[in-house]
Amino acid sequence: MDIDYRSSALLAVDVQNDFCPGGALAIADGDAVAPVVNRLVPLFPVRVATQDWHPAGHVSFASAHPGKAPYDAAEPGADGRAATLWPDHCVQDSQGAAFHPRLDERPFNFVVRKGFRQDLDSYSAFFENDGITPTGLDGLLRGLGVDTVVLAGLAFDYCVYFSAMDARRLGYKVFVVVDATRPVDAPPGNAAHTEARMLQAGVHLVQSSEFPV
Repeated sequence: MDIDYRSSALLAVDVQNDFCPGGALAIADGDAVAPVVNRLVPLFPVRVATQDWHPAGHVSFASAHPGKAPYDAAEPGADGRAATLWPDHCVQDSQGAAFHPRLDERPFNFVVRKGFRQDLDSYSAFFENDGITPTGLDGLLRGLGVDTVVLAGLAFDYCVYFSAMDARRLGYKVFVVVDATRPVDAPPGNAAHTEARMLQAGVHLVQSSEFPV
C-alpha cells in the first residue's frame, strides 16, 4: 500500500455514542470500529476526529418535519446531494454526541464539528450538504502539508462515503479502512451502491491488516 505517512492524515468520522449500540441512531456493531481506529492512530502525524453536532430541532431530524418518519427521504441539497431524515441524534452537549468511550480521544490533534447549522446538514467532513459551505477541514489539512486522507468511522455509506468523495474531488489520495467502518445500509443496498461509487472515483478500499500496526 503506497502511503507516505509524513503527508497523511487519519480522519475518524463520527465515532459517537448515538451511532453505536444503545444510541439514538445505532449502527450494528458500530462500537467495534473504535479499537481499530485506536491501533491506526499512532501511524499518522495528523489525526482528526469529527463530530455530528446538531442543535435541537435540526433540519435532519424527522421530528422537525410533521408527517415524516425516520429514514424518509428529505429534500436534497442545492448540489443534488441525497438526504435522509433521521431520528434525533448527536444533539449538542448531549451524551449521545460524545465520543464513544472505546475511542481514545487523547491522540487526536483536532476535532471538527459539523452539522451545527440549524437548516443545513453535513454528512461530509469537508462540506455541508449544500456542497459549497466548507467545514474548514480542507484548509487545515493543506496548511499542514497533507495530501493523503485515510478514513475510518461511521457510517460507511453516509458520512465516510461523502467525506471520501469530497476528498477525492479536492484532489487528495483517499483510503477507506473498511473494517474500521460500519454501514447504515438505508435504504437497503445503499452500502453496495456507495462502495461502487467510491471505487469508480479512485478511492482505495483497504483493511487495517494492510497497515504496519
